[in-house]
Amino acid sequence: MSDLQTADIDLIQRIIPHRYPFLLVDRVRDIDGTQSAVGIKNVTFNEPHFQGHFPGAPIMPGVTIVEAMAQTAAVMVGVAQDLADKDFLVYFMGIESCKFRRKVVPGDVLEMSVTTKRGGGKVWKFAGRATVDGELACEAEFTAMMDMPK
Repeated sequence: MSDLQTADIDLIQRIIPHRYPFLLVDRVRDIDGTQSAVGIKNVTFNEPHFQGHFPGAPIMPGVTIVEAMAQTAAVMVGVAQDLADKDFLVYFMGIESCKFRRKVVPGDVLEMSVTTKRGGGKVWKFAGRATVDGELACEAEFTAMMDMPK
């Protein structure tokens, strides 16, 4: 029996403050404490950024892919530290070694694997890889400040 946890959309919204149109993760699975997790984003044509990025050739903006990875990491920490309903906020501090390898388009299911490189205090560092059907779309390291509730 596995000890890995899953966060559905209801729990995600109880952990992070993001809402439509900027909530970019639908589910987080395989949550292994604060060590690793996998976020799922079902990419749909009705998302507002596709109206202008780009008309006739919709492509998910790279910055939203990185943001989705960061939201996955925040949910992982929130689940592991029981932060649902506790005014937990997370702020980007840096993005490093970011590379985009494949377009992400409506109909894709984006899987974001995140691992913790450093954590425990206020400043955490993560590594993320976003894939579609096993093909690498984006990879990055990112740093965030966790504003933990008192």
